[in-house]
Amino acid sequence: MNTKVDSLDQRLSERIRLEREARGWSLSMLSDRSGVSRAMIHKIEHGDSSPTATLLAKLSAAFGLTMSSLIARAEMSQGRLSRRQDQAVWRDPQSGYLRRHVSPMSDLPLELVEVELPSRADVPIPASAYALHRRWIWVKQGSLTFVEGGETHVLAEGDCLELGPPQDCVFSNAGSEPCIYAVVLLKTG
Repeated sequence: MNTKVDSLDQRLSERIRLEREARGWSLSMLSDRSGVSRAMIHKIEHGDSSPTATLLAKLSAAFGLTMSSLIARAEMSQGRLSRRQDQAVWRDPQSGYLRRHVSPMSDLPLELVEVELPSRADVPIPASAYALHRRWIWVKQGSLTFVEGGETHVLAEGDCLELGPPQDCVFSNAGSEPCIYAVVLLKTG
């Protein structure tokens, strides 16, 4: 595996612990707020387990952060220029989904993320991950099936979808090639 991704996993484990401790929360308090078991949070914080995208979304939401913000905090990138080789990259151990934080760290309420979703992969994300944010999905390559609550959107290359109110959702790639898409996040709260 990519050593940059491996080292980010280590920093992400530490960052989750730091975010929890900065708020004065016990493992039980974070568990209650996120819906992630205390035992799993302990494993993640100690680097014994890598969080899936779903778990990372739940933990990020409990902290009032996007997944991108939490990953970027772990990466500690600075400055107005975000070079590709320096961007925070995280791989979901369950689906193989690769998430790259593209935008530079900024006080602006906007984030840009690139995702590569492998063929035949599904990534469920809970509604809590979408609180206080507006999001758009722009498919750059391949096709993406996006299930938003009870509504299904099939997006082709070049299509852009504005997400509605927070709902549980699933990103799916039924194709035989990876799907690459961008997520634009606008913080509203």
